[in-house]
Amino acid sequence: MHISTKLRNAEEAGKPTFSFEFFPPKTAQGVQNLYDRMDRMHSFGPAFVDVTWGAGGSLSGLTCEMVKVAQSVYGLETCMHLTCTDMERSKIDNALQEAYNTGCTNILALRGDPPRDNEKWTAKDGGFRYAKDLVKYIKDKYGKHFCIGVAGYPEGCDDQDDQDLLLDHLKEKIDAGGDFIVTQMFYDADIFIDWFKKVRAKGIDVPMIPGIMPIHTHAAFLRRAHWTKCNIPDEWTKALEPVKNDDMEVREVGCRLVAEMCQKLLANGINHLHFYTMNLAQTTRMILEELDMMPSAEQLDKPLPWRQSLGKGRRDENVRPIFWRNRNRSYIERTQEWDEFPNGRWGDSRSPAFGELDAYGIGLKGTNEENVKLWGTPQSIKDVSDLFVGYMKGKVECLPWSESAISSEANVLTAGLVDLNSRGLLTINSQPPVNGAKSSDQVYGWGPKNGFVYQKAYLEVFVSPELISEVISRIERNDDMTYFAVNKKGDLKTNAPSDGPNAVTWGVFPGKEIVQPTIVETISFLAWKDEFYRLGGDWANCYPANSPSRHLIGNVMDTWYLVNIVHNDYHVSNGIFPLFDGLTVPDADKPFTIPTNGDSTHTNGETNGRVNAHHTERQRNGDAHKNGDANTTTINGDKIKTNGNSGDETRPTAESTTWLPADKKTGST
Repeated sequence: MHISTKLRNAEEAGKPTFSFEFFPPKTAQGVQNLYDRMDRMHSFGPAFVDVTWGAGGSLSGLTCEMVKVAQSVYGLETCMHLTCTDMERSKIDNALQEAYNTGCTNILALRGDPPRDNEKWTAKDGGFRYAKDLVKYIKDKYGKHFCIGVAGYPEGCDDQDDQDLLLDHLKEKIDAGGDFIVTQMFYDADIFIDWFKKVRAKGIDVPMIPGIMPIHTHAAFLRRAHWTKCNIPDEWTKALEPVKNDDMEVREVGCRLVAEMCQKLLANGINHLHFYTMNLAQTTRMILEELDMMPSAEQLDKPLPWRQSLGKGRRDENVRPIFWRNRNRSYIERTQEWDEFPNGRWGDSRSPAFGELDAYGIGLKGTNEENVKLWGTPQSIKDVSDLFVGYMKGKVECLPWSESAISSEANVLTAGLVDLNSRGLLTINSQPPVNGAKSSDQVYGWGPKNGFVYQKAYLEVFVSPELISEVISRIERNDDMTYFAVNKKGDLKTNAPSDGPNAVTWGVFPGKEIVQPTIVETISFLAWKDEFYRLGGDWANCYPANSPSRHLIGNVMDTWYLVNIVHNDYHVSNGIFPLFDGLTVPDADKPFTIPTNGDSTHTNGETNGRVNAHHTERQRNGDAHKNGDANTTTINGDKIKTNGNSGDETRPTAESTTWLPADKKTGST
């Protein structure tokens, strides 16, 4: 959405809004840290964010990438800075095209600062000398696609102090097509308010956004004020000088001073504040809390149960598979080449295909050293299960398949999840059943007001080969459950009636058709399978080649089964966990031994990937079995074992279960 539209809508609603500015970090780790911070700051509720442009386009590639990630992955309405100083027209054209392709609809057009090795700014051959020229060029080439912001200078700029002349230049930029104004930082509210009146008297009626610079340290405060030549009120100096050597005190006092300035602006008809965050969150958050502008959970706009993308063509997307629930960026990356995105119903996910696994953002995050520090050096299955238990209890911040802490939605499942993981049944993803929660519910709610949301119980669990047959046998005895089970090779078994979608989340809202935003579906699961086992392999490779940890994790990934289970009766509050009663991975506390032949095959009841049924509870109890009729479904050339409609009970043992092989790579859709 255009920033000017957002601002006018907010003004009509009488609701003050705010936005954040970020700049491209210099290191890869800094970029990743900033992405994590942007993700967290989404919950602050900014109307938009913007990303700066290096002098002469020195960081243009990273700026474009950050705009793409913020817009597409984190669902942040994003404005891209674009400068014309020392920029060839071809470079500007490339940047605009990239912004267009990512779904960005807002540009802040600036003259810009010269590179450090040039004292004066110049126009490149075929380039632009002034910001007004860049504004006109964008308007002429892209029409109304981009909402264009321009810079305003309440206290002058580095090479011009004549306020009347600067106002003339500002009017020229607006007349050329500028849609809103963002000002340079300042600390004197009276100076800004006086300038604001002069701008309006000049006949400029577009939205004006004051630039707010939080105070982090006293030295930085003075440096930035000197650089921008902005006035520091005497009372600010008196308040900050006594505490200048105490950074914590400076931040506290500075927060109060900046918040008081913002309150004065809001009281004088300014309805939006733009924070120069310096890529930091805490000080900005303190100011917003002081202003009582931090939204509560129910105030945050949550149209769907997952974070919406604002990438090109994705604003109306409203259906996704549940498997990527904890890996939003990966899903965006693997589907970015789709020509259209599901809206209202899940289409044929086989065409276009899910993207490959080598794209940036899909593999395991962090360095080997960081991941080993985070996840330890497991020597046994019990060590792995203890790690998962720690995650379920909130003591481990992430896992290879979950990039953030466990969500509050899982709180009602915590006891069950901890119990399963402590017995070696490793849970990857889950959701509880919900029967008509209000759409305003702080935990489960989503969608428009006065609606009701529903969801089926779902569990994704990693099961050892010793237990897989018994788990499947128990699932198939319950007509209310459907499942998919797959191993690394792609051998898949399911009792799903078809390869079509099964909605596991839906909502009913006044004046709208039923919305079904989260589904379980065959092709998507096979694509997720590839990613799941790839991430597990990445985890194993964090450890030295001959270490027990590497062989242990590698063996688990080679021989265990990924299973997803849906309980289709959402009225049942605890339908899935009882499936696993009495099941425990045998010899879980036995240290893993690296075989002398280099084959990392666990010998506790499993050899070369073949299931030893002796360990299943059903066979220990002497239960008989019989094979039910089965159908074979072919998807993309891969044969998948499904239970037929004969009504016969299928209770497979390890030997009788038919795992249809993947003759070619299963799920390479």
